[in-house]
Amino acid sequence: MNIFRLAGDMTHLLSIMVLLLKIHATRSCRGISLQTQELYALVFICRYLDIFTRFISLYNTVMKLVFLGTSLSIIYFMRFHPTVRASYDKEQDTFRSVFLLVPCAVLALIINQERTAIEILWTFSIYLEAVAILPQLVMLQRTQNIDNLTGNYVFLLGTYRGLYILNWIYRFMTEPNYRQWIVWISGVLQTGLYIDFFYYYFLAWKSNKNLQLPA
Repeated sequence: MNIFRLAGDMTHLLSIMVLLLKIHATRSCRGISLQTQELYALVFICRYLDIFTRFISLYNTVMKLVFLGTSLSIIYFMRFHPTVRASYDKEQDTFRSVFLLVPCAVLALIINQERTAIEILWTFSIYLEAVAILPQLVMLQRTQNIDNLTGNYVFLLGTYRGLYILNWIYRFMTEPNYRQWIVWISGVLQTGLYIDFFYYYFLAWKSNKNLQLPA
């Protein structure tokens, strides 16, 4: 494992910890898209099915369990915890996720590396992760009231994707047979979705003002 992969994993984990901190410390999920959280949970479930059939390393197994557990716990709090659920702004979280799920499923059936159920579900998870942040970004544009923890959560998610691009570049330069076009193209697309957010995040940080996205 190279430093970029490790840094990416730790940044991803930190983003989830920031979100859990927000929920537990404030007893609120205001500004958080439940749809995005459910899409990420679906990503992890489809991608980590091999946890039952293939052992790669203790680190790999632990990280998979952590991402699955934390993702499902966030959904539990947003759906069933009385105080947290009451703070969820459902009226602002109206992105139609079916417009993401169906194209990703069709694309996974058409373009994949191996026509097996596990491989198709893994490919579906790659496509879906590339666009799963869209309901969250749309919700932030609508609310126009982004607290620091929510802004930091999205920023860390975007940083994680950027670090993974560096990981792929490093592996391409050091591993002669490393080619993963589906992962690369999906990852670049996903990172591109954060560019506008990064711009306004750094403007807010530089001016020491609250983060606001243009409607």
